Formats: sequence, C-alpha cells, structure tokens
Amino acid sequence: MAGETSTTQTPRPGTDPLVLGKRIRHARVAARLTLQQLAAAVGSTTSQLSLVENGRREPRLSLLTAIAEVLGTPVASLLSPEPPPDRRAELEIALERAQRGPLFASLGVTPVRPGRRLPMEALESLVALHAELDRRARAAIATPEEARRINTELRLDMQARGNYVPEIEAKAEEFVRSVGYTGGALTHHMVAQMAERLGFTIIHVDDLPHSTRTVTDLENGRIYLPPASIPGGYGLRSLALQAMAHRIFEHENPKSYGDFLRQRQELAYFTACCLVPRFAAVAFLEKQKAAKDLAMEDFRDAFGVTHHSAAQRFTNLATSHLGIPVHFIRANSDGALYRGYENDGVPLPADASGAIEGQPLCRKWAARAAFARRNRTTEFFQYTDTPAGTYWCSTQTGSSTDSEFSITLGVPFAHAKWFRGRETTRRAQSSCPDEACCRRPRTELATRWREQSWPSAKMHAYVLRPLPSGTFPGVDETEVYEFLQAHAPDS
Repeated sequence: MAGETSTTQTPRPGTDPLVLGKRIRHARVAARLTLQQLAAAVGSTTSQLSLVENGRREPRLSLLTAIAEVLGTPVASLLSPEPPPDRRAELEIALERAQRGPLFASLGVTPVRPGRRLPMEALESLVALHAELDRRARAAIATPEEARRINTELRLDMQARGNYVPEIEAKAEEFVRSVGYTGGALTHHMVAQMAERLGFTIIHVDDLPHSTRTVTDLENGRIYLPPASIPGGYGLRSLALQAMAHRIFEHENPKSYGDFLRQRQELAYFTACCLVPRFAAVAFLEKQKAAKDLAMEDFRDAFGVTHHSAAQRFTNLATSHLGIPVHFIRANSDGALYRGYENDGVPLPADASGAIEGQPLCRKWAARAAFARRNRTTEFFQYTDTPAGTYWCSTQTGSSTDSEFSITLGVPFAHAKWFRGRETTRRAQSSCPDEACCRRPRTELATRWREQSWPSAKMHAYVLRPLPSGTFPGVDETEVYEFLQAHAPDS
C-alpha cells in the first residue's frame, strides 16, 4: 500500500516547476535523447513531457522516478532548487517567471515564448528589460512602504495558515467560557467580568487623547474607553477586548513597525475569537451549511457584530472547519482595495512587491458592481468569470463618516451551493489584470477627452500606494471620460 500511495504523489511542496522542467530538459539533452525517445522509455507521451519540461505541469513522483532512472541521474538532483548549469536555461526560467507576475500582466502585451528559436541575444535583452522594470517598480514603492511590506508578509503568512490560528482560538474560548458564555452575542456585562478577571475595571470617559482608542492604567487597574455613543454598540466591546488582549499576550512596547502591526493582528484576531467564539460559531455554521443556507447577514445577527466582522470571522473558520476556500474584500466606493484575504485563488490585484492595499479592483467585480444598485438594503449576489475561474460573491455596502464601502465574501463556483443567494442570475466577466478589461478607456472617449479635461484626484485615492501611473495620477480615467461624455452639452 505504501508503494501505491507514493505513485500518486507530486514532488515535495516548494518545488519550482520551471526549475524542475529545465533540469529534466538539461539532463535529457546531456543523455542525447529526444523528447519522443524519453517519452517512450518512461511510458508517457511527448505532449505530457513537453508540458513538464516547460514548467506547466508537475510530474507524479512515479513519472519523475522513471525519468531519473532513464536519464541516469538521482531524483534529488532533478528536484534541486538551483537552475541547471546552462545559461540559456537560466534565462528562460527568469523570463517565464517575469511573464507570470502581476507587473507583466499589467502591461497587457502577449508573452514571448522562450523557445529554441528565440536568439540568445534577444533572450538576454528581454530578461534585462524585465529586471529593470521590476527594479523601477520596487523603487517607486520603497519610501513609506515598510508597513506595506510587513502587511504583505502577515497576509501571506495567514493565507498559508488558512487564516486560522488555533492557539489564539483556544485562548479566547477558555476566556469567554470562564464568564459563563454559552452562545449568541457576548454581552457588555460579560466583557466587564472578563476585565475583572484580569484585575481591571472598565471606565468610560469623554476626554481620551485624540491619538488613542483606549488607555490602560496598569497601576490602578483601569481600562478607559470612550463614552457609549450607541448603547449596546459592538465597538465598545471590541475596544475593551483589545485593551485586555495586550495584557493577555504580554505585549511590550513595539521596537519596530513590524512589531506594532503584528501586535495589532494578534489583538484583532483574539477580539474576533471572543466576540464570535469558535465552538458556538462552528455549531451555527455547520447547521446552516447542512441546510445549504449560509448567509453573512444571519451570522452577523446571531453574534451581534458588524457585517465586516462577520465576513472576516467566517474566513477564519470556513476552510479549517467547513472545508470551504474563501476570499474577503473590503473596498472603498472609488474601487480601491482597502483590505483583502484569499485562499481560493481569486486574483486580487497586487503591485510589484505583492502588496494589495490601495490597488484598484476590477470594475466588474461584485465589490464594485454593488455600488451601482439603488436598493442597497439587502446583500448583492453575483457570479464572476475570471482568468482563475468562476466565483460566487455576496456583497453588502455601507457608509462611514467619510466614504462608502463594500464588504464582499466570495467562494469558488463549486462551493456556491452552500450559500443563500446562489440562485442569482447576475453574472459578469472579468479579464483583469489585463488593462483592456476595465482600466483602459474606450479609444473614442480617450481621444475625445484626454486633452480636453483635467480631473483633480482625491487624496485618499493614493495614500496607501505609490503615486500611480497614468495621465492623471490617482484618477480612474475610464470613469472620468464616461462621466464627461454623459454630461457634455452635445451628448
């Protein structure tokens, strides 16, 4: 049985298919075998081996073992992370990697296939040009971007965990059970009891320093919160729990911006676990899934939290406990991505460093399309075809003191069957990051208005990112030209 299992496995995680393919090709050429001869010797097909050598398919371990035996080389040698000792192979790998990245995708041009017919000089030039493009893109975001870099690291780390941290879940669960919580919304009285267990009293004051959300008096055992402007509001429970979490995690003064952001992430996760405890939430969600009636509005109302918190908390539990890959998006009404998470492959827009904050979302995605409706009291449902597959999304819009926003929870098409709203007939097609999808104005509008208009960008449109490229930095030209055309006297 062990032997049968090994034949269905793929190479170890972290193996780069491009490097593996080039090392196989290098060993095959050194052995003076054609692709057809190797395919016949290992019982495969020429087309399958071609995909393997071009890094477009990972071979099963059984096939890889057979290839290694025929070529007279150890499997470990083929799996080495180092490129083969061949300059052309090294350049081909570099070009393939560059053309698969978000920076190249944003150019909207056709990739160059680095086949044997491509002259070596052209290959050298293309790789050098891509390296310079990447250098310039990274240089453009290298000033205030320590926070962006750390944010990206934290997001990718959580993505690798399935957005789930069992140690914090257990700590929060023990804490809420200690004050008698059994289900539903965590009450303000329970939060006060939790503070007392840590030796603190919660006091509301109306003169907190403007730069603080809470202040904890360690000497006198007091947690100062702002007054309850909305009796029973969710926000005060959250603030109190975050103040307590500093003590529970024994945080010290952060020594770097990275320490600060990591502490904030721990606080936010712990608070979410207390307000929507795992044991109660999973029981609720499993029941809803069994009825094929999962809905963020029900989840939100069952625990007395905001739609944002419910959707984000769902991402913590969906994959680990329900087996559902998921993505979460919070976007501003101008289309800027404010916060995002995914482990379902949805192509969130990213800059050259991998950061997503401030990046423009596709105008056809539900996170932006929901703003076009007149009736926004209910959730907005949509299927969206993307280059990575079809996704079902549920979006709820809202407004803060300075802007409108949308909260989106989405899943791959195959998992839409568990959710209320899956019967929607609304469907959109997106080819982003291809610029022709929605970011490039129609030719006739650009010709008509580019030299005859001057829009002034809002400051917040590019605070979170480097100054964007374009005729008017920070401005959605497509939106501007369509607005001008619709309001022109001659329209």
